[in-house]
Amino acid sequence: MGSGVVAFNLAPQAALLTDTNVHIIRFYLAIQNGEMNRETAREFLECEGKKLAAGEAAYYYEVRQRFNEKQSPFDFLFLNRSCFNGVMRFNRQGGFNVPFGHKPQRFAPAYITKIVNQIGWVAKQMQGKEWKFQVAPWQATLAQATPNDFVYLDPPYIGRSADYFNSWDIEEAENLAEAAQRLPCGYALSMWLENRYRRNEHIAQVWSEGEMRICSHFYHVGSSEGLRNEMDEALVIKAGYAMPDIGKQRTKSEPKLDTQLSLAIENRAAYQV
Repeated sequence: MGSGVVAFNLAPQAALLTDTNVHIIRFYLAIQNGEMNRETAREFLECEGKKLAAGEAAYYYEVRQRFNEKQSPFDFLFLNRSCFNGVMRFNRQGGFNVPFGHKPQRFAPAYITKIVNQIGWVAKQMQGKEWKFQVAPWQATLAQATPNDFVYLDPPYIGRSADYFNSWDIEEAENLAEAAQRLPCGYALSMWLENRYRRNEHIAQVWSEGEMRICSHFYHVGSSEGLRNEMDEALVIKAGYAMPDIGKQRTKSEPKLDTQLSLAIENRAAYQV
């Protein structure tokens, strides 16, 4: 499910949201069951923010060790917002290993308010919905799809650093493409397409049967400013399920148009992998 942003913005009535990253699932379960809310998140971040301001890097690494031992969703939130460039990365033993972001004053009052407002908005989007969060491999998730469903796929980006939690290689990426195209329902896949240095040939090789929409955005994740550049993202949609092109989307034949991504999945369950 990645960050879950597609589900939260589309807000279908029913959804199965899965990921192999247990920490992401635990985080959203904590919001769903009310353990994490505006008040508890604010109290935690205000307290931990003061400790970070006093202890700087040493306290960050103390929290990182605590998270790797106890796996609290609150510590997960703290690390995500205070680590280097917001990167999410784990070692082979499953330990979060992103270094400190060098901002001891990170949790200023305005920033905490922004975070708790985001948590409140996500909780509101979940309210009254039949959403199920699960730790599961993509194979098990796709096996549950029915003709009345719509599947959104957000796998690690093949051809880039893809081992953010567990391994992902070209063989698994190709297996996903083959399985998706056998689904009894519609699907959409998010994947990087092109940057200033190279193009992702994987899309043309195994996702050519779908209809593609392209959105350009600035890629903020990178170890140096030189690695943070504009990137074209592709949304590959199963033929027959894309919204009509209204001139705001870029397609393979119209690379210079302004972009807007849209999906017609109303009245369907939205699966995210």
